Amino acid sequence: MKPFVISALAVLLFSTAGAQQRLTPEKLWQLGRVSGIGLSKDRQLLVYSVGIPDKKENRIVRKTYLMATSGGESMPLTQPMDSVMTNRMVSPNGKYLVFTRETPVMKVTGAELYPDLPKANVYVYNSLNYRHWDTWEDGKFDHVYVAQLVNGHPAPATDIMANEPYDCPQKPFGGDEDIVWSPDSKRIVYTAKKKFGTDYAVSTNTDLFEYSLETRTTKNLTEDNKGYDINPSFSKAGVLAWLQMKRDGYESDKQDIIISDGRTKTNLTAQRDDIHVESYLWSNSGESIYFIAPINGTLQLFKVTNPFVTKTTAVITQVTSGDFDISAIVGLHDDAVFLARNDMNHATELFRYTLNNAKFTQLTRVNDTAYARLGICRTERRFVTTTDNQKMLVWVILPPGFDATKKYPTLLFCQGGPQSPLTQSYSFRWNFQLMASQGYIVVAPARRGMPGFGTAWNEQVSKDWGGQVLKDYLSAIDAVSKETYVDKNRLGCIGASFGGYSAFALEGMHEGRFKTFIAHDGIFDFRSMYGTTDELFFENWEKGGNYWDKNNAAAQRSFGQSPSNFVDKWNTPILIVQGGRDYRVPIEQGQQAFQAAQLKGIKSRFLYLPDENHWVLSQQNALVWQREFFKWLEETLK
Repeated sequence: MKPFVISALAVLLFSTAGAQQRLTPEKLWQLGRVSGIGLSKDRQLLVYSVGIPDKKENRIVRKTYLMATSGGESMPLTQPMDSVMTNRMVSPNGKYLVFTRETPVMKVTGAELYPDLPKANVYVYNSLNYRHWDTWEDGKFDHVYVAQLVNGHPAPATDIMANEPYDCPQKPFGGDEDIVWSPDSKRIVYTAKKKFGTDYAVSTNTDLFEYSLETRTTKNLTEDNKGYDINPSFSKAGVLAWLQMKRDGYESDKQDIIISDGRTKTNLTAQRDDIHVESYLWSNSGESIYFIAPINGTLQLFKVTNPFVTKTTAVITQVTSGDFDISAIVGLHDDAVFLARNDMNHATELFRYTLNNAKFTQLTRVNDTAYARLGICRTERRFVTTTDNQKMLVWVILPPGFDATKKYPTLLFCQGGPQSPLTQSYSFRWNFQLMASQGYIVVAPARRGMPGFGTAWNEQVSKDWGGQVLKDYLSAIDAVSKETYVDKNRLGCIGASFGGYSAFALEGMHEGRFKTFIAHDGIFDFRSMYGTTDELFFENWEKGGNYWDKNNAAAQRSFGQSPSNFVDKWNTPILIVQGGRDYRVPIEQGQQAFQAAQLKGIKSRFLYLPDENHWVLSQQNALVWQREFFKWLEETLK
């Protein structure tokens, strides 16, 4: 399909009278969702997909396209993907295929345990991790299989995980990046957390395992490291790279790039305290690695040299800069890096970045026509002095057609995580452009607990959720509220996950600043959260331990900061949203908060999404979510 055809679709979707329109939930859910897949085998074609939401069918229809790496017209992919791109599941020598398959390992249902009771609807568990993210444990595990290819067809396959109760890819978010062939086709390296049950639930110790096709044996390559080891990838010369966190149980530890030549391991990014690597890609020569990391409120592209090749200390260089996010590295060819890029006003499109002149060239223009008709929001950087005399970045997003002589209702946005970066991201739910387009100023502080500002800043939220981080929120809204165009009588506070917790916590300590709150999948009661959440390592790290250890001062202080302890101070309207299949922040968190608000006589509403997990993935559910979101703000920020 040619670019103008896709744009024509956008014209149909967005055509109304007038040059400038405001972004609405319906328009947001008509935008094409661009995703880079990679470069063709000869590196002459860019392969990407576009997802178009289908509201009637309640799904996203995704199609794949090809475009010359030099740019130009797009063509729909009509042949099998393997004919265009290298199949990373096929060994480099073309003789073997690796794949994953769900494999029965354990019996956990009543019908399995008692065959004479086939209609029993019962699960029997002897340890934790009986449910994870949004799925109950059913005794089946994703395993890695390898098969020899005979005349292009796989022979009987071997389960290289041999009846082990472990997963690869890692659940819930792992994919093909968890498995890689060595360049000599003799070894498979895969990612797994080889712990089971309660041990699994309290640990982040994921390792890289190497399976030898010659000896049919497996060895742990990262046994010395007790935290995460993920995303293995080989250079063309056979140097293995992966991402690593050091400390077990800490899912937001500093993430570095490690490389090994089989004899020596080297940490390429330890030298930079402010670098937390999100993703990476080897250069074609293997002399360097390109990676993405948050820095100063954005996601940018960096480059680090390979000391095994240069014979010198690794050197890190920031390649891109600006008020945008580099969200993915799609591929490299000659002097160009192909990137996914977005900002607070624009969903992801694909770009070619030419290294020798630092020039971006936009390649896909799926949503250009739509955005040409939409009012653009101005985003400003502010630096606010916190109560402990630190400088904190605060993003301020202003409505389209902003007029400084007017007064605007203003929303404090509380980011999730707690340790996730607040950057120039473009969400299809918590969308700053959408909020601002309804006439709200959005204040989004990069408060304590965000990577991109140094390790100390990132870690100051752990074991002190009710401390400085909440003061940071108030410092941000107080500073921006000094502007004459902020209506201090119409302030709201919104957030999800840790942001939802933040809304619950601030409800009990805001001293009249806010007129309304919205909390989505937030933690309300720390004790019941500890007793029902799936990944106990998170709670152990963030709270400092369990609530029954009276000798653990850090844990006792943490559990004392639970929002449920301060409901006596609640007096402000609150919308509470809860996913029914959210096992990270289970349903009782939203139920308890709503029940408390109702019993105190506070205007409150409970938006329950029984089929959604920690996110809202269904289009029609998302549209209900957004309509209720803005309906609530209209009701409470009049």
